[in-house]
Amino acid sequence: MTWRAVPGPAGTPADRLAARHHRALLRRELPRVRESALAWRNGLAALLAGLVGFGLLRGRSDIGSLAAPYAVTVGLVLLLALLCGGAGGLSLLRAAHGRPVSAGDADAFRFDGVAADHTEALRAAQALARGVPLTLCCAALLIAAVGITWYGPSKEGPRVSVTTPAGTVCGEPLRTREGRMTLKTDTGRVTADLTRATAVHPVTSCAPPPANG
Repeated sequence: MTWRAVPGPAGTPADRLAARHHRALLRRELPRVRESALAWRNGLAALLAGLVGFGLLRGRSDIGSLAAPYAVTVGLVLLLALLCGGAGGLSLLRAAHGRPVSAGDADAFRFDGVAADHTEALRAAQALARGVPLTLCCAALLIAAVGITWYGPSKEGPRVSVTTPAGTVCGEPLRTREGRMTLKTDTGRVTADLTRATAVHPVTSCAPPPANG
């Protein structure tokens, strides 16, 4: 007994309409993914630009003034943010514009146009699914780095300002003995007589206040 292939039943108008509808969806699939990737790319780029600008304006200008473990932590967090941001940006660009190919690429002629677009749409969607979390992770790491620079302790010790009739001395207190306090100032060690002091108060910095006008 031999098997012989025979034609199937003829397609109905509903079958042909469904086939045309399915093919039209496949043709619009890749442009929709590209548009979504462009929207995500522009929105996340604006978010990162705002975070970077805010961090530069409001964050500590020199992370070297942080205490030792915190300064290293900020550097590592910024490095991770750079890696996540770079990987996320490349993934979003891949999703929005595709990968660079030459006209003679064999993959371009392996399938028909609709099948090739469908395959590219799936790859673009996967790249978009990778790029969005990576970029959001970069934003979270930038926020963490700015937070550490804000609230991390300074490597410099506490400062004390002592006012006496001879003037005001500001510096890091080293020791107190017999009514005298030795301070480490920018010009060296200075001993202030606390028995003659008119004001003693802690300060965050010994830098002179900015001149008005």
